[in-house]
Amino acid sequence: MVIEHILDHQNSAKTIPLTDGSMILIDKPLHWTSFDVVNKIRFAIKHAFGVKKIKVGHAGTLDPLATGLLLVCTGAYTKKIDELQNQNKSYTGEIRLGAITPTYDSESEPEQYRPVPALSLQDLEETVSHFTGDILQIPPIYSAIKINGKKAYQLARRGEEAELKPRSINIARLELVLQEKDVLRFDVTCSKGTYIRSLAHDIGNRIGCGAYLASLRRETIEDFNVRSAMTVDEVVAYIQNYSQRQND
Repeated sequence: MVIEHILDHQNSAKTIPLTDGSMILIDKPLHWTSFDVVNKIRFAIKHAFGVKKIKVGHAGTLDPLATGLLLVCTGAYTKKIDELQNQNKSYTGEIRLGAITPTYDSESEPEQYRPVPALSLQDLEETVSHFTGDILQIPPIYSAIKINGKKAYQLARRGEEAELKPRSINIARLELVLQEKDVLRFDVTCSKGTYIRSLAHDIGNRIGCGAYLASLRRETIEDFNVRSAMTVDEVVAYIQNYSQRQND
């Protein structure tokens, strides 16, 4: 994919045409929604350049409890969002063994505690083998997937029963390292549509003690790496300085 106007640490000294079309690499902070980031960038551009409307969108949602690479597109580059969303992504993080949560992550309280078995290197290799390649995955019920026109998490919060069908995904690479008796460190590269929360939940079921996603960081989207990404504050400062330079 050819993208000419990229705002990241390597290009932060250059003039990037934000209002015409650009892609911004952002390291999303913890507790922010992806929509929060988009809103912040849109407001900064509108305020700095005095424009009433500007198209701004992101290529792939990160949950509030996740950090890492978020690709934000502006102007004409918003047309590239669908293509960017189809790219493979890689993540790192931690899986907590010995309990499950309704949301499959630490957003909800752990329940159904079970003892964690002693895991050998062979056990981890067998688990990795089971979840590598083309597999079927059931998304978490606390997700934005629609069932009969309603989002699944809305049904779940009301206590209504809902069934999500398995989806075909691809796990190109998966590494599991036992950090503590009940904590697995993971590194995964996967296809569009993969829910890391579901992967953590399914790994816990495979091991037999339950598990949930304790932390998550998106490292890459295809060739774009979080190591080149800017913080939200850095991007806002760039927008303000760029606007001042244009007016000087």
